[in-house]
Amino acid sequence: MTRTRSVWIRADGDVGDWDTRRERITAGLEAGVDWVLVDERDVSKVRELGDVNVAAFRSDADVDVIDDAESGDDAVADAYIVGKNGEGDGTVDLPSDLSGSADLSTLRRDDNRAQGAFVRIFDEEYEAFAEAAAREAEFVVVASENWQIIPLENLIARIGDDTTLVAGATTAEEARTAFETLELGAEGVLLDTDDPDEIRKTVEVRDEADRETLDLTTATVTAIERTGSADRVCVDTGTMMDHDEGMLVGSMSRGLFFVHAETADSPYVASRPFRVNAGAVHAYVRTPDGGTKYLSELRSGDEVQVLDTEGKTREAVVGRVKIEKRPMFRVQAEVETDDGEVDRVETLIQNAETVKVATAGGRKAVTDLAEGDEVLVYYEDVARHFGEAVEESIIEQ
Repeated sequence: MTRTRSVWIRADGDVGDWDTRRERITAGLEAGVDWVLVDERDVSKVRELGDVNVAAFRSDADVDVIDDAESGDDAVADAYIVGKNGEGDGTVDLPSDLSGSADLSTLRRDDNRAQGAFVRIFDEEYEAFAEAAAREAEFVVVASENWQIIPLENLIARIGDDTTLVAGATTAEEARTAFETLELGAEGVLLDTDDPDEIRKTVEVRDEADRETLDLTTATVTAIERTGSADRVCVDTGTMMDHDEGMLVGSMSRGLFFVHAETADSPYVASRPFRVNAGAVHAYVRTPDGGTKYLSELRSGDEVQVLDTEGKTREAVVGRVKIEKRPMFRVQAEVETDDGEVDRVETLIQNAETVKVATAGGRKAVTDLAEGDEVLVYYEDVARHFGEAVEESIIEQ
């Protein structure tokens, strides 16, 4: 599994007047950023624009924590950041002994005064300051006008999991570099741009970084037979899927079949590229966290994993689950395991020309499947308990 990444949009007073900041924030909300970083006085204004995590610069180390009763919850940030107009950005010189830093002292206080530090990396001394802040803070936001890869590499290597490292960026490509540096990458980027396209592209880069790529394999069909009717599940998502995309479903959690979305027109029905005719209610479907759910458990608002035939995944929100009685096929196949053994996997899938699975030769209607066909599956030799992989022996048959 990959790490969860985040995109922060910078919208404090240093980037322009309120109209400029509001447009930037709105573009971020529409693109799907995770955090907005503003000055403390603007927290409630951001709350009025939309639902997003709000971080606020707290530049005066002596300012009292906002009184929720007087100011209202909307004026309270989700995280407070020190360092602006202070030691972190060079406005105030760093002390010769970093332990005497006012910013670090604020972070050490136990009254929820600040959760993060903002540090501009001018030289090795400021690298050391960011490293010291990481020992005290939940977030360390680092930026530089002339950003170099080496300081970021150093911080990633030294900070590790001590804190959430957020790297400054002005473009989506800089964000990609931050996410990929040392393969581990920063956990977040602070984007400083007014360009809606760059904001949107940066969110797309975040989503790509969060997604896993699965190693798909082939299984040889050993039996396909008509069964009686069963409660069949169509998963209608809020996403238009491409021709080579679908979902992983199956009767056995260790072996899930690639079932295509209904992207192809047919003489019988128009294409519905938001839909996967997935199988019977008992079957598993893979979710973005690497777990599984029963098809019968899916509800509007849940997330399922969508992938293409190369194994590249993304998430999709379930809009509707449609359950109807339909005649079914039982598809059984054999897959070779890593240790050279042969394992059996199977699933129930609707007997209909419009339902297609991925095979070694391309997509194929289940009504045309035959013994000997090689179908695409995701196989992992694990048992599952409530959708989570577990180290135990479970027999599925």
